[in-house]
Amino acid sequence: MNEGKRNVGRLVEEIGEERPKHPEASAAPSTLSLPITVTDLEEDEEVKVLANVANTNLGVLGFTEHGPRHFRLVSRIARNVLKRLGYDEHMQELAGIAGYLHDIGNVVSRYDHSLTGALLAREILIRYKVPHEDIALIMGAIGSHGDDSQRLGEAVHPVSAALILADKSDVHRSRVRNIDQNMFDQHDRVNYASESSFLRVDPDNKTITLELKIDTEISQVMHYFEIFLPRMLMCRRAAEFLGCDFHIEINDVALL
Repeated sequence: MNEGKRNVGRLVEEIGEERPKHPEASAAPSTLSLPITVTDLEEDEEVKVLANVANTNLGVLGFTEHGPRHFRLVSRIARNVLKRLGYDEHMQELAGIAGYLHDIGNVVSRYDHSLTGALLAREILIRYKVPHEDIALIMGAIGSHGDDSQRLGEAVHPVSAALILADKSDVHRSRVRNIDQNMFDQHDRVNYASESSFLRVDPDNKTITLELKIDTEISQVMHYFEIFLPRMLMCRRAAEFLGCDFHIEINDVALL
C-alpha cells in the first residue's frame, strides 16, 4: 500500500500544467441580499424539467446518475465547504446555488456541458433578479467545474473551488443505474464499489480530505485512481485555492 501511495502522489504531481494562482484577486460578490435560495430552485418548474431531462439524456448515453439527487448533494457539500472555512452566508448560498445548477448543461450535450450550463443558469438567475455580480460568480463556478473538453476545470474564486470539490467527491453506488455487474463499465464498477464517501473539511489544520469506503471485491483501490485521477488533481488545486491541502483516504488508508 505504501508503494501505491507513492505512485498516486507522483502521478498527481506529474499530471497537468501548473501556473501561479492568485486567489486574492478573485471577483467579489454583490453587497445586496440574494432574492433566491436553493429551495426556490428545487421548486422551480423549469429547473425541474432541465434537471430531469439532462439526467435522462445521460442515462441514454450510459452515464451514471446526474439528476436531482446529485444536484442536491453537490449543493449541500459546496455550501458546507465554505461554511466550514468561515465564509459568510452570502458566499455559502452562492455555492449552494451553483451546486444545484451545475449540471443542467447536460440537457444540451454532455460535451462542454459546463459552458452551456453556465449560460442556462444565467437566464434562470436573471428571471429571479439576482444581482449581476452574483450571477457572474455562479456562471464562473459552473463554467469552471467540467473535465470533459480535454482540459481540467480550474477554480477562479472560492465558490468555484467549493463546487469542484463537492462535485468530484460524489462517488457512490447509488449513482449506478444498472446494477447488473456483468454490464458495468469502469465508471460503474468504481462507483458501485464505493459504499460511502465523505468530504471532511478541517479548518484548524487547513485540510480537505475525501474519505471513501470501497468494496475491494468489486473494484481495486488503484482502479479508482485510474478513472478519477484528473478529477483528484482538480480537487487538489481547488483545495489549494482555498488555502488547504487535499488528501484522500480509502478504507482508512491515506493515499494522498
